[in-house]
Amino acid sequence: MEYIRVTKDNIEEEHICCAISNNKDIQVSSKKVWLADRFDEGLVFLKSAKRGKCFIEYIPAENAWIPISADGYMYIDCLWVSGSFKGHGYSTELLNACIKDSKTKDRNGLCILSSAKKKPFLSDSKFLKYKGFEVCDEADNGIQLMYLPFDAKVEKPMFKECARHPHVDDKGYVLYYTSQCPFNAKYVPVLEKTAKENNIPFKAIHIENKEIAQSAPTPVTTYALFYDGEYITNEQLNDKKFLKMTGR
Repeated sequence: MEYIRVTKDNIEEEHICCAISNNKDIQVSSKKVWLADRFDEGLVFLKSAKRGKCFIEYIPAENAWIPISADGYMYIDCLWVSGSFKGHGYSTELLNACIKDSKTKDRNGLCILSSAKKKPFLSDSKFLKYKGFEVCDEADNGIQLMYLPFDAKVEKPMFKECARHPHVDDKGYVLYYTSQCPFNAKYVPVLEKTAKENNIPFKAIHIENKEIAQSAPTPVTTYALFYDGEYITNEQLNDKKFLKMTGR
């Protein structure tokens, strides 16, 4: 497979795989703005030259938008291979490219979010374990931090205390989200509108910088929905799913 590295120089022309192809769509444009702002922080976005969901996105853990202590590691935001790209070894190729690049940059290893029980938009723990990753920490909601050290002597990454026990003080529905996931540009306004029309207590908190993300009350910051203080899901909801969840 031929791969393309998305950079500041080509991001306007390149398809970013995980949203629809129209660059004028708010989902695509919002994600590209987020990516462009991260390149100077060491973010790498490597994708298939063929259009589709086949890419890896990673960044030095010090600049990752999640609450972890993992200095010296490389954090994988997303490793996504799906559809017709599955079953050809592309996940392994992308992961190997990340490992090679990270070693060249003298990182201690890799870390990534997964889960004890499969959850949407999180990497498959079975695949990660097959590739040598181990669980190094786990939050109360089953979200796991997995790591692949390049040296057995390096310190293990861990969640910050704020993320280990996901909880918020607000009543009603509270959503934490970032622009890292392109789908949020479409589905967060849908939830805000649906909640308002149905008198459902709802508040959306847009995380707009890494400092806030690194102190968030959830290990998953791209999309984390709470109800009466308790964590519910990291799956983007449309209006029908949200209303069903609320019993309306």
